[in-house]
Order: sequence, then structure tokens, then C-alpha cells
Amino acid sequence: MIFSVQVKVMPLKELLDPQGKAVQNALEHLGYNGISAVHVGKYLEIELNPADQAIARRQLDEACHKFLSNPVIEDYRLEIE
Repeated sequence: MIFSVQVKVMPLKELLDPQGKAVQNALEHLGYNGISAVHVGKYLEIELNPADQAIARRQLDEACHKFLSNPVIEDYRLEIE
């Protein structure tokens, strides 16, 4: 069985997000007012064929923690279908 996984990696809310701030400033400059915050992250779609869903979650959780995100400044969320 092939599992489809969505991984969302976002900067921690308590840290400054320079990319998000730049996008917010650009939007305001273009006349889009009332935007209180913008957060820029990464979105990945991964397909894998493990023995079961628990193995898929364990493998991807490890990959996210070690490679796909920086746990010091980012958080991630996995959705497995």
C-alpha cells in the first residue's frame, strides 16, 4: 500500500520570520491592508510504501526531525493518508 504524506514545516510562532515580514510589507505596499502577520514555510508531498502506517509515521517523523526541518527554529506537522 502506498501512503501519501503531506508535511508542513513552519517557523516557530515565537520567532521572527523575516520572509513572512517581507511578504507582509510587500502586501501592505501593494494596498492589501489589515494583514496582521504572514508566515512563510515549506510544504512537501511524499509517497512511500512501508509495511504499515505506524512505520510510515515513525520514518517520516525521524526524517522531519533530522533533515526536513530545523527543530531549533521550525515546527512540522505530518498528515498521512
